[in-house]
Amino acid sequence: MILYPLIAVMVLLWSGNFIVAKIALREFPPLLLMGIRAIVAGLIILPVYLLRPRARLSRHDIARLIGIGIFGVALNQLFFVIGISSTTVAHAALMLGLTPVLVLLIAGSLKMERITVSKVAGMAVAIAGVAILQSTHTGAPSVMGDCFIFLASFTFALFTVMGKRSATQFDAITVNTFAYVGSAIALLPVTIWQARMTPLSGISVTAWCCLLYMSAFASVLCYLIYYYAIRRLSASRVSTFSYLQPLLASLMAVFWLGESLSTALVAGGAVIFTGVILVERG
Repeated sequence: MILYPLIAVMVLLWSGNFIVAKIALREFPPLLLMGIRAIVAGLIILPVYLLRPRARLSRHDIARLIGIGIFGVALNQLFFVIGISSTTVAHAALMLGLTPVLVLLIAGSLKMERITVSKVAGMAVAIAGVAILQSTHTGAPSVMGDCFIFLASFTFALFTVMGKRSATQFDAITVNTFAYVGSAIALLPVTIWQARMTPLSGISVTAWCCLLYMSAFASVLCYLIYYYAIRRLSASRVSTFSYLQPLLASLMAVFWLGESLSTALVAGGAVIFTGVILVERG
């Protein structure tokens, strides 16, 4: 079955995105990085959409697709880029590990999933893990960065639930084309403004390659796989694969960025994972 190997590729590429984003942000301002990322991703996927047979879309369909894109792409990646610029890879990966809990909360409020006492208990444990994680950092930049990563997790959870509702009507290429092209157009004024303030000629080839990775692989390819997966599995089940990202991203950060794994980080991560597993099994 091709689905699970594809999901494994997606998780690996998304885990690497934490490292790549950190490297790119050494030279790109966060808003400029996010804006160019959306533009490049849109330019990659638009020809694929235009060169294939496609159904006619109503204005309502287009508005809904753009709405999904705003939450799943524009806001998600805005919060991610700002957050990762102000916190560690390990912290960011663990905060994004809360996504399955948020998916269940949103899906439960929409009557798409059942929230039980066990799930509520698991959510409480996960929140306690976040509290442990934050208790070791008194500096505002880390706390602020983690808050933005949490917002990235929340918007991606919205994308997961909304995408599941639309999965029977729209294919992955259609959803992602409108998401990225719509986001690129919406962010164009900010992108132009940031580009005028940044000496682009001074940005290294390494940073541009990191941006290309974020656009082509972490954006287009991973989102296509993700939407392909939620068409075939429940939203909460697909989101459980995000459990692997904190481990992989943290290990990559140790080797590539020289980040350390503190006792508090490991303890907070263990508590978060315990809570998320309780939510999933409840």
